[in-house]
Amino acid sequence: MNEAIIRTDFEFPGQKDVYHGKVRDVYNIKDELLVMVASDRISAFDIVLPRAIPYKGQVLNQIASKFLDATSDIVPNWKVASPDPMVTIGKYCNPFPVEMIIRGYLTGSSWRTYKSGARAICGVPVPDGLKEHQRFPEPIVTPTTKAVEGHDEDISEEEIIKQGLVSAEDYAKLKNYTIRLFKRGSEIAAEKGLILVDTKYEFGKVGNQIYLIDEIHTPDSSRYFYADKYEERFAKGEPQKQLSKEFVREWLMENGFQGKDGQQVPEMTDEFVSSVSERYIELYEQVTGEKFNRVPTKGVLDRIENNINDFLRNR
Repeated sequence: MNEAIIRTDFEFPGQKDVYHGKVRDVYNIKDELLVMVASDRISAFDIVLPRAIPYKGQVLNQIASKFLDATSDIVPNWKVASPDPMVTIGKYCNPFPVEMIIRGYLTGSSWRTYKSGARAICGVPVPDGLKEHQRFPEPIVTPTTKAVEGHDEDISEEEIIKQGLVSAEDYAKLKNYTIRLFKRGSEIAAEKGLILVDTKYEFGKVGNQIYLIDEIHTPDSSRYFYADKYEERFAKGEPQKQLSKEFVREWLMENGFQGKDGQQVPEMTDEFVSSVSERYIELYEQVTGEKFNRVPTKGVLDRIENNINDFLRNR
């Protein structure tokens, strides 16, 4: 098996602190820059799974980097540089405490919610009679709170503003950016024979300026369907062929795990880990239209540390 990063513990010049998220390790440099290392950890149901996935961090970082560049005319983003295939360095922003999720289709968690009888998702009314994977007439924005620990919670636009999580003025901007980013992402996906089904965006502020932060249009933050067989599969009520992390969730559910108390994560065999790695690489090549360059993983931690230090020293 290739070497995979489960955790980093670097010490950089000017480092104030480090945050180890579910997937990314984020280093704060003097409250000026954030060094974001995309590890090979994988999470599902808000649980970090016990084994890392080779090349996953490289896939996530390089897809996000490309889409940040491809959408910078819509909204400024935090990215300053990507000095390593697994690293993005960007502006230190104060994040909004919500995630802006946008859905073009009734699938995944929204379908599970709908199937249980709910006819509103995050305060957005949804009509009766819809089927799994059905396209909404217009994409719907279904935000969640951003939990430091545990599960993110669905929340309505009205409740966000009422609780003072985001001002009405800023929320209107976030919603507008979300819709425009999703439109651009959908157009790019369509050129590659894919459907951008749903995704999430995170935003932050420096002074009065809003920035797009974190990742964008990656398999961890987004769901894609293959476009060519979508209509045929939908008409027959068949599962859609998709490129996303949903297949990992489905594997876990098939093996009796949904992140609930007392449940054990099923064994992640070498074969399964390798198959997940190949799915991530497949998504990279489909989404970008480029061949994935498997950067050697031997000594990966030393390489990352050296590349980040070189950037910080020469900036």
